[in-house]
Formats: sequence, C-alpha cells, structure tokens
Amino acid sequence: MKSKVYRCFVEKKADFDISSTAVQNELSTVLRLSEAHVKVFNRYDIQNLSENDWQLVMNSVLSEPAGDECYDENLPPLADNVRLLCIESLPGQFDIRADSCEQCIQMLLGGERPTVRTAKVYAISNINGTDFERVRNYLINPVECREASEEKPADLLMQEYEAPSDIPTVSGFTGMDAQALDILRDELGLAMSEDDISMIRDYFSGKQRNPTLTELRILDTYWSDHCRHTTFNTDIQSVSIHDERVKKAYDLFLSVNGDKPITLMGIATAAMRFLRKQGKLPMLYESEEVNACTVRIDAEFKHGREDWLLLFKNETHNHPTEIEPFGGAATCIGGAIRDPLSGRAYVYQSMRITGSGDPGKPIEDTLPGKLPQRKLTITAAEGFSAYGNQIGLATGYVKELYHAGYVAKRMEVGAVVGAAPLSSVRQECPEAGDLIVVLGGRTGRDGIGGATGSSKTHVADTVSKCASEVQKGNATEERKLQRLFRNPNVTTLIKKCNDFGAGGTCVAIGELADGLEINLDALPVKYDGIDGTELAISESQERIAVVIAESDFESLKNHAQSEDVEITTVGRVTADGTLIMKMGRKKKK
Repeated sequence: MKSKVYRCFVEKKADFDISSTAVQNELSTVLRLSEAHVKVFNRYDIQNLSENDWQLVMNSVLSEPAGDECYDENLPPLADNVRLLCIESLPGQFDIRADSCEQCIQMLLGGERPTVRTAKVYAISNINGTDFERVRNYLINPVECREASEEKPADLLMQEYEAPSDIPTVSGFTGMDAQALDILRDELGLAMSEDDISMIRDYFSGKQRNPTLTELRILDTYWSDHCRHTTFNTDIQSVSIHDERVKKAYDLFLSVNGDKPITLMGIATAAMRFLRKQGKLPMLYESEEVNACTVRIDAEFKHGREDWLLLFKNETHNHPTEIEPFGGAATCIGGAIRDPLSGRAYVYQSMRITGSGDPGKPIEDTLPGKLPQRKLTITAAEGFSAYGNQIGLATGYVKELYHAGYVAKRMEVGAVVGAAPLSSVRQECPEAGDLIVVLGGRTGRDGIGGATGSSKTHVADTVSKCASEVQKGNATEERKLQRLFRNPNVTTLIKKCNDFGAGGTCVAIGELADGLEINLDALPVKYDGIDGTELAISESQERIAVVIAESDFESLKNHAQSEDVEITTVGRVTADGTLIMKMGRKKKK
C-alpha cells in the first residue's frame, strides 16, 4: 500500500519576509509593476512519513515557529484578485532544498529516507493577465525550472525513468565525407573542428569499425577548448608589435623559447619555465599530480617551523553563469575549491571578479536569447554567496565590472587559496591492481557537456538548449569532503587524486593512470535511467576520485563513513595502458 503524500506551505512572518520584498522590488524596478504585490511561499510535498512524524517535521524541519507561518495542506485564504505562479526544478536537476530536507528528516527520525519535492509559490495581486505573463517569463529560467501544477500528486515515488538504452554505434561514420561529417557535428552539437572529426574518422577507418556515441562524446570532451586549451595552444605564424617595450619582452621570449612552437600558452609560461631551468624557483612544488598552482613554504608556528604547501586556483564559469546564473556562480567557487582540495589542502579564503553589461538597462533592451543583465548580476551574486556561506569560506575581495563588452557573455571568475602540511600529502604513481574510489556526491545529468558547451560560441537559442550543461552545486557535500581531507590518516592513504571538473568520469578518472578499467554501473546515481554516455561525461559536482592500494580500502571506508561521505569502488588500475569503461556486459576501449 502506498503511503500518503503530505503537503504544506511555509511563508516568512512579515518582519522576516526578505524574499517577498526582494521579488516585489525586482518586479517594480525591472518590469515597472509598482502596483503589484507579491507573497512568496515554499511548498513541500513529502512521502514516506507517519501522521505523527508529519506534524513533527512540519513544525521543526520545514518551518521555524519564531519566524515562519506554516499551513498544512492548503494555502491561507487569499484575496480574489490573486494569481498564483508555482515554479519547480526541472526533472533531473538537483534540488538542494529537497535534498537538505530529506537529510534533516532522516537525521531527526532515523530509518528510511523520505522523498521530498519542493516548489516556490508566488501569490501576486493587483496584476492583469498580460503583466502576469511578463512576470512568468521573468521568473522562470527554462534552463533550470518550469511552471509546476497546483495539484498535489498522488505518489512521489512513481517517477517514470526509461531504462538506459544500449550505447549506440555511429552507423556509417567511417564512410562519411566532409559534408556528412559536418551534418553529424551539427546534429550532435559537437564542439570539435572539421579537422578533428576527420582525424577521428580516419582513425576508426584504420580500426575497421565505427565508434560508439560514447567514444565520440569523450573525444569531443577531451579535445574541447576547455580541456585542451586549443586557442592558447594555436601556432602563431605572424606577429606585428608596435610598442617597443612589448617588442623587447617578445624578443626575450623568442630567445628563451628556442625551436618550440610560438603559442599564447608558451608566452604565458615562458618566464616560469626559464626561471625553473635556472634553478631560481626553489619554492615551486612539482609532481605528476598538480590540479592547482602549488608552492612549498616554510611555515612558522609556536612549536617550531614546518614544511607546508600553499595552493592557488582560479575558476572561470562564464558559460554556465550566462545560462543559469545561480548554479553557474555557485559552482564557480565550488569548482575552484575542489582543485586545491584534491591536492589535500584546506581552502580558507577566496576572491570574486565578475563582469556584466549595464544592469540598470530596461529589460526590453535584453539581447534575444539572453537573460536580462540585472537578473544575471543579482542571481549570480546570490549563487556565489550561498555556496560560500554554506561551506564557510571567507571572500575577502569582490569586484564587479560593468561594460558593454560583457553583454554577449558574462565574466564570472572565482579564485581561492588553500594550504596543507607537506607531511599530510602522499603523491605516488599508481600501480596495477590499485583501486579507483569515488568519494562524495552522486552522478546526475547536470553538467553534461559543460566542457564542450563552454567551448562554443553563444547564439540566440543557447540558453534554451543547454540546461544539462550547468552543474548543480551542493556545498554541504563538499564541506564533508573538506573535513575528511583534513585528516592526515585519510590523505596519507591516497596515492593520487582528481576532482570531477570538466569532462566528468572519463577525464577525472581517465587522468589518474594510463591503464584503467572503470565500471560505469558502479557509479552512485541521483536517479535511475542514466545511460552510459551520460555516466561517462557528467560533470556533477562535489565528487573526488582517488587511487589507493586495495589493502587500504577498509580504512578509507571507515574514515569516510565517519564524515557521512559516500564511498564507492568503481575501477582498477591496469598495466596495459588502455582506458576501458564497462557498462553491463559491454565494454569499449
């Protein structure tokens, strides 16, 4: 017998209702609806509770009696001229409010975890039908949310997920001419160039087989500008410099560069490479595993001096923040944290630099296919601060630049500093037989194609087509990983480590060793129905992949469980130098 679905609505009491006031100010300022009045409610649907438990949960987890009004089952009486707009996350998008509720309820009651669905309800009065439609279009970003039904579902547990299909082969690929390849690139939304896909066709022709869709997607990810830095590694054939000071610096670079290709990447790193060769960078820390700039320092403490590592990392999330500003900015700081974290460091401060067009311009002047600059600016700031506050990170410097050059694509940059005692860091080359273990969050469809999407030019329909590319952050999950990695008994078990940034499983795990066998079926998922390609390239946040000796697994597992961090063995290091990913009984090299 299926359990009852309970519903309640929660609103802030008047003295605490910042949310309603903020929305009302937005509608008045941006849409010029000064007469409209807004009241915001959070709606909760919960299943798998008893009646007694529901009363307890409703008045403790879902609301605070001192600051909230909570209404069981129905909204309070509203005026006749009120229009309701209910907004919920898209299916497959991570809902942090629902996830947090589920965790809190399970901690309160014990036992099985309930199912929670949330929605935001806007009760808007003094507004006509035309203006209500303008409000709907302003508040709903189709990349992340949709209008929800006002009807209560009979069952939250019966979500229909199609069984993941077999990984398809790209039929006829090896026989495609240039025109057919170009059509395929467009149909699949690939970021790779004509030369790239032609090279792949020739490779598989030599193998006398067509590639699978997964293989094509993985190559598109690895060869994207985001992962391969195509632009910065492009050969520079001709240079003309008019400023003598710049010419002098460039000539110095040429003398250092020798016969190597001239690239922007080469120019940017020339001084470091030259000084290192001269032995003038004694503090530079070098290893095969460097996810963040790392220097070795002599730290002074009351008890004496210690060798420490200081790590720096910046992250640009221009593309995802342009599409979904809250999640894009939140995962900008979250992604920046993960790199030093995977270097076993604790991140303790951050910086944020952003750029947008004039947020004061009328909404009518918004470029087709773009979100209004004001909405981008305000919502991105909310996303960055929400993530930083939840994880406990101090942001000491914030700068917002307003310029027409940022209208086409926003700039969103986060930078962090972290540190770790050298004695807590173990970095070794993986050996055949070592385990590949994933710690932290689960895999979903959020963040699929983020690396390739950020390598493309934005066009008018980019926002509506790129929902899956935006990662959904979960700061509390990363906070658990931070606590776990502050324990030297944990970090000294880890031979090598990589965070799940751009590219997902195929990159995060694929970079750990030359030879790997990965079981995609073993990856914990947020929901059923995710196919092999999605598992291979999803960039879902707050996950770390580590290499450990098989004999150390039980110890790492006990430490992880003590911090409530999910731990899963997903593969092994092999000696054959090939990356193999398996799903079901099938595998592809």
